[in-house]
Amino acid sequence: MLFTETFAVFYAKVKESLADGTFAKLTFAKTIGNTQLMNIYVRPVVEDRVLQFELKFKFQQEEIVEFYTIEAAFDRLLPFINNPFSSIILFTTEFDLVYKLNKKKAVSISDQDPTFGNASPVLLEYLDAKK
Repeated sequence: MLFTETFAVFYAKVKESLADGTFAKLTFAKTIGNTQLMNIYVRPVVEDRVLQFELKFKFQQEEIVEFYTIEAAFDRLLPFINNPFSSIILFTTEFDLVYKLNKKKAVSISDQDPTFGNASPVLLEYLDAKK
């Protein structure tokens, strides 16, 4: 089961937070069952003056890092929803946005008070350089 539509709504908020300079980080958490893959951490990086995402796959025994354009990261991350992750959190300086699956695989997206007071330094430097 793909969650393309609901994740697209959530991911639009990710891209919006990048554009407005409030993005702190994106975390895939709360695995379903006992899995080797524990978390996916998503952070902005700049390569050749292009904003991209670093995806850090945290396994029980190792970490694997991959780099994607902002658009391509969507397709790379989509298959991990419900396989094995039931929760994704977008941390911004304005709010935390939580994408959550319940036991019936119904999706809810809710916001909470922000955890971080500062946006990603890499993102802020990138946006300053573009001015």
